[in-house]
Amino acid sequence: MPPPSHTRRRAALAALVAVSAAATMLIGGAGGSAAATGPIDRAAAQRVDNPYAGARVYVNPEWSANAASVPGGDAVADQPTAVWLDRIAAIGGADGRMGLREHLDASLAQGADLVQLVLHDLPNRNCDRLAPHGELGPNDLPRYRESFIEPIAGILADPAYAGLRIVTVVEPHSLARLVTHTPPRYASTPACAAALESGVYVDGIGYALARLGALPNVYPYLDLSHHGWLGWDDEFHATARVLLEAATAAGSTTAAVHGFISNVGDYSVLDEPYLDADDVVAGTPIHQTSWVDWNPFIDELPYVEAYREELVGLGFDEHIGMLIDTSRNGWGGPGRPTGPGPTTRAEDYVEEGRTDRRIVASNWCNQAGSGLGERPTAAPVPGVDAYVWAKPPGESDGTGLESPIGPPREPMCDPTYLGAGANPPPTGALPDAPPAGAWYPQHFAELVRNAWPPLD
Repeated sequence: MPPPSHTRRRAALAALVAVSAAATMLIGGAGGSAAATGPIDRAAAQRVDNPYAGARVYVNPEWSANAASVPGGDAVADQPTAVWLDRIAAIGGADGRMGLREHLDASLAQGADLVQLVLHDLPNRNCDRLAPHGELGPNDLPRYRESFIEPIAGILADPAYAGLRIVTVVEPHSLARLVTHTPPRYASTPACAAALESGVYVDGIGYALARLGALPNVYPYLDLSHHGWLGWDDEFHATARVLLEAATAAGSTTAAVHGFISNVGDYSVLDEPYLDADDVVAGTPIHQTSWVDWNPFIDELPYVEAYREELVGLGFDEHIGMLIDTSRNGWGGPGRPTGPGPTTRAEDYVEEGRTDRRIVASNWCNQAGSGLGERPTAAPVPGVDAYVWAKPPGESDGTGLESPIGPPREPMCDPTYLGAGANPPPTGALPDAPPAGAWYPQHFAELVRNAWPPLD
């Protein structure tokens, strides 16, 4: 795996690479106007191999204030988190929250030189849910392009922000569903089957990549889900092909993809310190245990390394970098194992030795016992551009059926929901959660208590 300091050879973007921007990183000034017009100053935007290297990353003041309001949260209130644009109204600011321009202006005022965005408003979004939650319907691809992607691209192209490196996570939790939730798989849903048939996910993401990847200071990353969803060979390889399809759709090329991100909003650990995927205990390989469930991967670092090799083999640039969301994968606290499990039985060895304490690795909503993970760090290991907090910790994943709060509600966010089948596992969700994206102080307090590495 090449080190992240290597320069990507991207012929299609060569014309966008400019000379050093060290002296012009903060063009526009602190609090400078975001309404400037004219051509982009190419000299102010140097496309670099790893946008996080040497960067001061923007701290969202809205999230920071929420974090500081919870006892113990001031220890991490200065950490950078991504800004989620999950509906058209969020671009201009809605419900009293800052819009995109306000965040970019605030980053200049902070003296930051990198801003993280998550774009999450595809038509027919969350097609695996009982009721897809997005604002755009399955036939709204033109509106997605014209009312969501175009305004975002227009703002990011403003010369006032040419000195900012802008990392954009493009539509997480989407392309993988075209594999895991379409026929003939048992988890298939009509909405995901329709998204596959219409091509709305592939074309929407391709369009976003084409527009964003053409901007010299914008760094698009595509989502890899996580090992607990895509680790098995069939899903792993099939999703890689879908990623390639999207990266070459609607005017995009693979050169528009700066890298990939795993574990967005999820809880999968970077490394299981007391387990190895190849362990054999009492004559039984641990991949046969109920927790591992024949998955070749048990943690994220080997997963992203393998995916990186897979994607390069399909034609992506050989120096693509990876991001891993570590906002909620710490799993510290009193339940964290301090050594390997007993070696008398494989099931006991895994159950007592694993640090990821979820009931099943695919549980995703407001998980009980979870903790803050590694703090955001640039180039932590070769091939990984950064550990990031893409999902702002403390923001709810959704509200359960048991909650008195109104729709949309999600069974997997209900701690009492048992689902279908003979012996369905519990969801592991915390109770009384607010709707997705709302501040959930009880969960944040738990994340702080269970942080790993522990907070000072």
